[in-house]
Amino acid sequence: MSHAADALVIGAGPAGLMAAEVLADAGARVLVAEAMPTPARKFLMAGKSGLNLTRDEPAPVFAARLSGGAAPASVPAAPPEYFGQEELRALVRDFGPAEVAVWARGLGVELFTGSTGRVFPVGMKASPLLRAWLARLDRAGVVLRTRWRWTGFDGAALAFDTPGGAVRLTPAVAVLALGGASWPRLGSDAAWVPWLRAAGVEVAPFRPANMGFRVDWSPQMARMIGRAVKGTALSAGPLSSRGEWVIARHGIEGGGVYEIASALRDGAAGVLDLVPDLDAAALAARLSRSRGRLSVGNRLRRVLGDPVRTALALEWGRPLPEGPAALAARLKALPVRHAGPTGLDRAISSAGGIVAGALTTALELRARPGLFAAGEMLDWEAPTGGYLLTACLATGRHAGRGAAERLSG
Repeated sequence: MSHAADALVIGAGPAGLMAAEVLADAGARVLVAEAMPTPARKFLMAGKSGLNLTRDEPAPVFAARLSGGAAPASVPAAPPEYFGQEELRALVRDFGPAEVAVWARGLGVELFTGSTGRVFPVGMKASPLLRAWLARLDRAGVVLRTRWRWTGFDGAALAFDTPGGAVRLTPAVAVLALGGASWPRLGSDAAWVPWLRAAGVEVAPFRPANMGFRVDWSPQMARMIGRAVKGTALSAGPLSSRGEWVIARHGIEGGGVYEIASALRDGAAGVLDLVPDLDAAALAARLSRSRGRLSVGNRLRRVLGDPVRTALALEWGRPLPEGPAALAARLKALPVRHAGPTGLDRAISSAGGIVAGALTTALELRARPGLFAAGEMLDWEAPTGGYLLTACLATGRHAGRGAAERLSG
C-alpha cells in the first residue's frame, strides 16, 4: 500500500479535517492518520444531544470569549511573530460564525438559530455533516487511514503503529491535530506531550475545561438529582451565564456551568442568582406579601414557584434570614458551594497544551520547522455553545494554510 503524500495530518477531528481540506484545495496530496477505528469520535459524541456548530453573534464579540495564548515563562520576551491570545482571536474574526455557517451550508447542511443564539443543523445531529465532509475530502483526493497511532519521532520521520505494522513517514509538511487531554476514551489522551517536550516544544500542563464541579449534597437533595435548573443566573469573576444546568449525583454540570467554569476553576467565587429577572427590592416585596405564618421554606416555594430553585436556596443559603430584604439579598447571591472541578476524564475539553511562544503566527512549531499544530493541542480554551468547535475549525484552517504556504515555498 502506498503512503506517498506531500502533507500529513495526524488526527481526524474537526481541526485535522479542516487542515486536510485546506491542503487538498491548495493542490497537495494529503494523508490523514487517525488512531481510532473511525474519525471524529469526540465530534460525534458532542453532537449526540444536538450539534452546536457556532453562535450567531458578531465575530469580535465571539472572539472575546476565547482565552489563553500567554507567552511561556521560559521566554522573557515574546519572540517575534509569536502566536498569542490576540492572534488566536484574529483567527476567529477571520473564520468565525458567519464563515462556519457558509462552510456547513456548502456541505448541504441547513442551519437554524435557537433562541439563545446557538446555531445548529436543522437535523441537529453531527453524523450527516461528517458524512458529507468525508465524502468531499475523498473526492478531493484526501486519503484517510484509521487505526494509525502516532508513536513519536524517529529522527526526521514520524513513526506509526498501524494494522499493517510499523510505518515511518517523512512528509514535506505535517499538521498535528491530536486533541487535548479530555475524554481520553475517545482518543484525546495527550500521549504526544512527552514527544514534543523531548523535541524542545514547551507544553503547559493540562487542566479540565468546560467541566462540572463536585458538590457534597445533603440527603435532602437526593430527589433533585438529574433535575434541570432553569431561570437562574450564574457568575464567577468576569464570567456570567443564563444557561440551563443540571444537578448531578456528584455535583453540578451542564452548559450554564461550563460558561463560567474557567473562572470557577481558577479560584473565583461562584454566585447563583435564583431570580435574575427581579431586582432585590421587587423580590423583597413579594417575600413580604407571603410572610404571614408561613415558614421560610414554604415562603420560598410560594415565591419561587419551582421546587428545584427552592431546594438550592435551602441547600446553599442556610442559615436563611427571616427578614424580606435580607432573604431577597440571599436569594440573589447564593454562594456556589463546591469541592473543585471534576477531572479531565469527565471534562468536555481541556486547557493547556503547546504554549504560544512555541508557535509562529502560522502555527508552525519553532523547534520543529515543517510541523504545524491546531485545535485543542494549543494552549487556549473556550466555552461550549459553539465557541469551542468554531475555534477548532479556525485553527485547523489556519494551520492548513500555513502548511500549504510552506509547501509552495
